[in-house]
Amino acid sequence: MTIPDRWARGVSTVGLGVTFLTAIAIQAVALAQTWGAAFWVPGTAAAVVVCGLAMMRHRERTWTAVAGLVVAALAVLIPLLPGTELPAGLGPSMALGLGVLIGSAVRALPPVRAGAIAGAGLLVIAAQFAARPASAVVAIAAAAWLAALGVGLSLRMLDGRVKATAERVRRAERLELARELHDIVAHHITGMLIQAQAAQILTRRAPENVSNSLTEIETAGSEALAAMRRVVGLLRDTDDAAPTSPGPEGLSALVERFSRQGPKVRLTVPDDDTQWPPEVTSTVYRIVQEALTNVLRHARHARSIDVTLGRDAAAVTVEVADDAPPNSTRPHHRGGYGLIGMRERVETLGGSLCAGPRPGAGWSVRATLPVPAKEPG
Repeated sequence: MTIPDRWARGVSTVGLGVTFLTAIAIQAVALAQTWGAAFWVPGTAAAVVVCGLAMMRHRERTWTAVAGLVVAALAVLIPLLPGTELPAGLGPSMALGLGVLIGSAVRALPPVRAGAIAGAGLLVIAAQFAARPASAVVAIAAAAWLAALGVGLSLRMLDGRVKATAERVRRAERLELARELHDIVAHHITGMLIQAQAAQILTRRAPENVSNSLTEIETAGSEALAAMRRVVGLLRDTDDAAPTSPGPEGLSALVERFSRQGPKVRLTVPDDDTQWPPEVTSTVYRIVQEALTNVLRHARHARSIDVTLGRDAAAVTVEVADDAPPNSTRPHHRGGYGLIGMRERVETLGGSLCAGPRPGAGWSVRATLPVPAKEPG
């Protein structure tokens, strides 16, 4: 799932580098033909520095932008010194590199810092205009600045919406976990109350058996505390609750319902009748539900889906895999908001989740959820 993102970033970086090199080469040739062979070196060197800083902007956006602005300002001011005969400071290639630095700063930096960098860029362009009002270089630099400002602001707004949506998904998943806290703790406390009532009866009729009831009350209390530690601190909300009954039996109805809407779903569960912690059961249910929903939305050409559950002494594993062709539509944003919610839930319980394309064809979602050591298994 992350490999395509790396490829896309690598391709964009290579493309930007090629664009910079092409612009620098064209500018050097134009300067050599217009001003002479010796005059292309200073402007080209300054452009190489600014474009090189633009290529490294992801490491440190503030200081790369500041350094680029300083180089651009020197390129504008040095030709104004008495006795200096150099071409106009802001060549097209430097304006392009400076535009990338300013756009990157506007997109990602805090508002005050981003505004200061954008304003400094405008001052550099104004200085170039004051030095050579009739030069076409000023128009090119101004166009690059406006484009950088517009693209940076647009991407900033888009990033803000994506972040806000992801945060809403995380919060919704935490609220859903919190909603289950009441059911989980109520389950254990109900058992404790029953055992306490039984102990009162045994105190009168068979005092020698009271210790067994007290041991069971202690065990139920320990399990309740362990469950609370995994989900406490969250707020209770939403109406669509996943089942919290111990065991995977609630998945059968879910699988049957999805099979009527889309491709056939094959469910494989452990042969034993081991009970699962309620919070693990509800999480497994949510993972399967979200994964099946994603298949219906994004892989309609899938012919079958395999839902496989496994259990050992330490963890429960659930995997949902489809056989959709490689060209099936998938969410373009990284991970998808459904995966964000699933990962939030799984990591809250101390587990791990991975999702991505399968070798050959299809998509797989796999999660591992730890089970407390004291849980019977």
